[in-house]
Parts: sequence; structure tokens; C-alpha cells
Amino acid sequence: MQQPLPIKKRIFLDAQWRKLVMVNYAVDPNILKKYLPFETELDIWNGTCYVSLVGFMFVDTKVLRMKIPFHINFEEINLRFYVKYKETEEYKRGVVFIKEIVPRPALTLVANLLYRENYETLKTRHLWVEQDDTLTVEYGWKKGPWHNVKVVADKTAVDIKPDSEEEFITEHFWGYTKISDTMTSEYEVAHPRWQIYPIRDYEVNVDFKIVYGTDFAFLQDAKPVSVYLAEGSEILVKQGGKIKVKKS
Repeated sequence: MQQPLPIKKRIFLDAQWRKLVMVNYAVDPNILKKYLPFETELDIWNGTCYVSLVGFMFVDTKVLRMKIPFHINFEEINLRFYVKYKETEEYKRGVVFIKEIVPRPALTLVANLLYRENYETLKTRHLWVEQDDTLTVEYGWKKGPWHNVKVVADKTAVDIKPDSEEEFITEHFWGYTKISDTMTSEYEVAHPRWQIYPIRDYEVNVDFKIVYGTDFAFLQDAKPVSVYLAEGSEILVKQGGKIKVKKS
């Protein structure tokens, strides 16, 4: 399932995604149906429908190959779920974002106006601490109180096993956005296969109702199915297209 980095189409964004904390919950698929973009289906793995809370760092970010001052290194925290889109005989596997939190208002403005993504600008912070045999990674964001996700992991990363849950969570290479009931935005994200750090402990201190609304307030009391820390890599996002009703 490894996706090569070279892409022929125009690159909109290239960066590194690093130290991705991925907290995964099993949810009722009916909760997500109203968020489904046109022509996409929920992507279920081994009978489980997942929502993931993900925090990570954008590093060395370039838009159209240019570095924009104050928008090069920054945190992102998102809540996402997994979909698939059947373009021909095969499915493309992708993600849909419920919300993406970033610290820079220009990022939010561009993403929301041009790409109809649901970005929100909030204060964010992160902490990476290496000790003798552990790696601690934490991401925080402020909406009312401070919210945070934190993991303590082994310091040595390991390969992701084929056909595993961690492969399912980390290897969706398309992004889909609901523009309307009859139109979806599609874009591709390319990156090599990642490694993960075995988790020793984790904390999730998030008021999901404050951050994500009443639809996801139930996550406040939900226990994650799994928690991962992925090292990440260089990524490329290429300019996308639209999926819409075909003219007869």
C-alpha cells in the first residue's frame, strides 16, 4: 500500500508531518452520515467505524513551493473519519475532517474560503521530550480551557504491520470535503509508509462538546480503541478536483 512521493500533477503544498498522535474511537456510523461528502462511503475496518483525534506538527511547509513567513512550522489538531470513493472499478481511500485547528488565521482563511474546509484558529502548543528510553509527545489547544492529548512511547520506532489497524488508520491517501449535497472536493496526499512508536501511556484531556459540538460530545466518556504515535515523513498535497453530478 506504499504510495510513492513523486507526483506529476501540480503540487499545492509540500511539508513534513511529524510526530502524529492518533487517538482512535469506535463510533456508530449513523453519527457520521450527515458529514459524508457526495459520492463517498464510510470506510469500515473489521466491522469498526473509526473517528480519530490527531495532533501533529507541520514542519518546513511550502505553498506552491514558497515558504510563507510565520507559516512554516506549526501545530495542527484535527478530528477526522474514514471514507472511500469508487471512481472506476477500484476504491480510493480517504479522510474527511470534522474540524482542523491551527494557530495562524491566514491558514484558516484560505482553507475555509477556497477549499471549504472547516478550519478554526486557536492558540496551540506542543511538547516533545526525549529521555533515556522514552519519547513524550503532547499537543494542546485553547478553546475556553486548554485541551490536550499526550503520549509516552518507546523511543525506537517500528514498522507498521501489513493489513493491521495502524495501516488502515495511517494509509488513507485522499482528502474529501463536502461542498454541497451534490458536490465534493477531492485532493491527494502522498507519503511513504510510516513507522510508529509503541505506546506506553496516554492522556486525553478534551472537552469534545466545547471543541467539536454536541454531535461528538459522547467522545468525552468514550475509551479509545487504540492510540498511535507515528513518526511521519515528507508529504505532498496536489491540487485537487471536484466530484459532482454527471450531466446526462
